[in-house]
Amino acid sequence: MSLYKNLFKQTLIYGLATVLPRMISFLLVMVHTDKLARADYGETTILLSYMVFFNVILSYGMETAFFRFYNSEQNKKKVIQTATISVFWTSLGFLFLSLFFRNTISNWITIDVKYIIYSIWILVLDALVIIPFSKLRAEQRPMMYAFIKIGNVIINMILNLFFLLYLPKMAVNNPDSFIATLYFENFQIGYIFIANLIASLATFVVLSPNYFKLKWKVDIQLWKKMMLYGFPILIAGIAFAINEHLDKIILEFLLPKNTGKSEVGAYAACYKLGLFMVLFATAFRLGIEPFFFSHAKHENAKQTYAAITKFFVIFGSLILLTVIVFADVLKLIMIKDESYWEAMKVVPLIILANFFLGIYNNLSVWYKLTDKTKIGAYISIIGAILTLVLNFLLIPRYSYMGSAIGTIAAYGSMMTISYVLGNKYYPIPYDMKKIGGYLGISIVFSLVSFYFFRENYLVGIPLILIFTYFIYYNEKETISSIIKRKK
Repeated sequence: MSLYKNLFKQTLIYGLATVLPRMISFLLVMVHTDKLARADYGETTILLSYMVFFNVILSYGMETAFFRFYNSEQNKKKVIQTATISVFWTSLGFLFLSLFFRNTISNWITIDVKYIIYSIWILVLDALVIIPFSKLRAEQRPMMYAFIKIGNVIINMILNLFFLLYLPKMAVNNPDSFIATLYFENFQIGYIFIANLIASLATFVVLSPNYFKLKWKVDIQLWKKMMLYGFPILIAGIAFAINEHLDKIILEFLLPKNTGKSEVGAYAACYKLGLFMVLFATAFRLGIEPFFFSHAKHENAKQTYAAITKFFVIFGSLILLTVIVFADVLKLIMIKDESYWEAMKVVPLIILANFFLGIYNNLSVWYKLTDKTKIGAYISIIGAILTLVLNFLLIPRYSYMGSAIGTIAAYGSMMTISYVLGNKYYPIPYDMKKIGGYLGISIVFSLVSFYFFRENYLVGIPLILIFTYFIYYNEKETISSIIKRKK
């Protein structure tokens, strides 16, 4: 019992450290869309999308390789030293190389060079703490891990609020003060990246003692094994980044220069409304994934996995319908600038796409338990190829609607492929009749509510109530047994 209690505690702490930053980034959308013009918000989004790719490249699977060899090697210090020094030198090489070519990069992606420099330093500082963070997890120090992670997010949020909301007012009210010298007009994008840079620097300073404890000696044979192990993870990470972020880059690339960044800004802001589904899927995955592995040897494991997936679909379907029915209420809270609202038509597709991704993560238990993780990488690559092809085909004609279609097609295909292959290699008795029913009805109700009766809550709310009763009617035996157990 103490083992499960400890597992639950660590999952809760790590989950909080992962989900809270996403929640705060969601809240920052309100500030950024209010204080930035659409084109500026689009430029910020594009640069952050590029940074996601370089985050994956600069870690090159070494984080996962560290865990693998930390648990299998007798000499733990050797693993720590080899991984840390490897990431240190590759990060340093990236720093000098990218700073040298900063103007070339700026001209290529048409973003101000000073923002490129901030981004480079953020990427390097974030890369340098990858192994120190992994070491905290390996040593089972979740409180310290969460404290530093959450601290980073809080610093970033406070500085964003200071630079974008309070600094302009303070500069106007006290033009001769020292604070006024920190204010520059039309520098909102710069302030966002400076806030991020200071937060990353603070995190590095806290974790920097790890570097002073090293002997700075690399085990070359171990390093080769770690690199070989991490390479497929690097490929899978790039594929995931393509599925999640490349659409914003391609959108700006394929549209006319005078409208590209503005279109990206509108699309990215409305895309954020899909974060409700992302938060649910992420919290669910963090809580249940350790259970999948710990329960694998139980006699009724497959039946349990099937039940878990069914209830994920039930809750996800209800969230899908509720968020889509009230999407136009949420936009009033999250995106106050009406110029962004023209991209609201993508919201149902993006929320549904994230739901498909959540179902895929649940279905992926088969290749994780059968040690066929390479197949998981192949599925991600198929999704990435589909994303690329559909974006290049559809964006010139349908703008960001083409991006949304590409996203839902990629995640829907990954979900379907995983289900088909799972039936072959590790068949789980999913109740496809009920799962398909909940998923199908919620999709139909959502599309009807949004595209035919948008903002008509006399239709939307009854649809939610009907669907809720449908769930109760089909699951009343399970619900009754849970209530009786609690009593």
